[in-house]
Amino acid sequence: MTQVVKSEIAKKILIPLLVLSLLAAMVGVLTKTDFVRAEEAPQLPTFDIPALSAEHQASSLPNVIVVATGGTIAGKASNNDPTNFQSYAAGTYKMADMVAQLPGKNKIADVSTYQFGNKGSSGYSIRDLYDLSLAVDEALKIYDSAVVTTGTDTMEEIAYFLDLTVRSEKPVVVTGSMRPWDVIGTDAPANLYQAIKLAGSGKTKWFGTVVMLNDVIYAAREVTKSNSHRTDTFDAPMFGALGYVDDPAVRIYRAPARAAKAGTPAWASPFDLKTISKDSLPIVEIVYSYQEAGGGAIRGLVEDGAKGIVTAGTGAGGISSKLSAARSAAIKDKGVVFVSTTRTGSGSIYDSGSGSVIGGDNLNAAHARMMLLLSLAFTNDVNKIRNWFTTFGTQDVEISVDENTVLSTTIEEPIEEPVVTEPVVVVPTPEAEVPAVTETTPETAPVTP
Repeated sequence: MTQVVKSEIAKKILIPLLVLSLLAAMVGVLTKTDFVRAEEAPQLPTFDIPALSAEHQASSLPNVIVVATGGTIAGKASNNDPTNFQSYAAGTYKMADMVAQLPGKNKIADVSTYQFGNKGSSGYSIRDLYDLSLAVDEALKIYDSAVVTTGTDTMEEIAYFLDLTVRSEKPVVVTGSMRPWDVIGTDAPANLYQAIKLAGSGKTKWFGTVVMLNDVIYAAREVTKSNSHRTDTFDAPMFGALGYVDDPAVRIYRAPARAAKAGTPAWASPFDLKTISKDSLPIVEIVYSYQEAGGGAIRGLVEDGAKGIVTAGTGAGGISSKLSAARSAAIKDKGVVFVSTTRTGSGSIYDSGSGSVIGGDNLNAAHARMMLLLSLAFTNDVNKIRNWFTTFGTQDVEISVDENTVLSTTIEEPIEEPVVTEPVVVVPTPEAEVPAVTETTPETAPVTP
């Protein structure tokens, strides 16, 4: 057998085998890819959101759903004593029963309820908030707007988590109360009513999540609890209120910076929870700096698995030398990402533009923790996280104009056109005859002799 013949036989045998091998490899790769995709696809929770009733569908009023999580607003006073303002069981009453007791609600909206949970705000985990956000988005596929009731202890964190994750542009209003539902002088029914009124007005569409208590409207990013007991506890240092809910109307006097991006891709946050699982949510902690603060807090939290840490520093974000040394070690040895904020209650911490310590701008420590936690759930790239903090997290207002737009502060005087006066022609009119005046002698009274 010649060498040429042997070569031809080898080709006939080897080429089909090679093709089969390649096909098998491709099938294996595709199968592996599909397996990875199936493995990575998050198992999303389902929710029994009530459908709109036929009556509500036919109504001209806005459809508002109240998503209830419990808190003081659903609290029951201890011993049935209506003067127990601070002694009560949070998350006792059901929202359906509470809404049924609201007078005049049918004037402002058609209201439905969904009982997500019924406990104090501190009792919810980050994994629970993942579910809550998805539940709100699911409800907004049906309803015009949503009210979320929570406890006030961690309301600012829950509200900002929703602000960062809810995908719908429809109004989301978070409310609660400082006194339980059934005590004298309670703020609970009024806050619930006013929140429904605000949500139904539609005036906070594209605002993201807002917080409304005591008739005052705040942006979720800016609001914080400032007092342990007072009913006017919520405030927005540096910024103030967005508006007010009064008896005749809802008044909005300013909008959050995010609203300027309405209808554009930049409006939505980068944190779409439907693309990740709960297991992706990392541990992120807060460390408070003070005089001669030790570094043990950082070392302990890193050992406990923290992937990110927010420092609440003195003044413009400063931390002690021992905390600084522990921070440097955590960055170098464990790749922990840090965000710097201030403990002062207001003020900005500007980002340096490099390194693993990110400036938190004017986010307080609790808000910055939510932002960092969600960022780390989606990426480990510090530069990408920094970009999210300095764009979506900062919410700076930028006004741009077209290159052909001329801006001027000079007021030009109008050019006066010459006034052309035409000669006035006087047309004489015939003189009217003046009748002769006849003098008359006044009558005198008769004289009686």
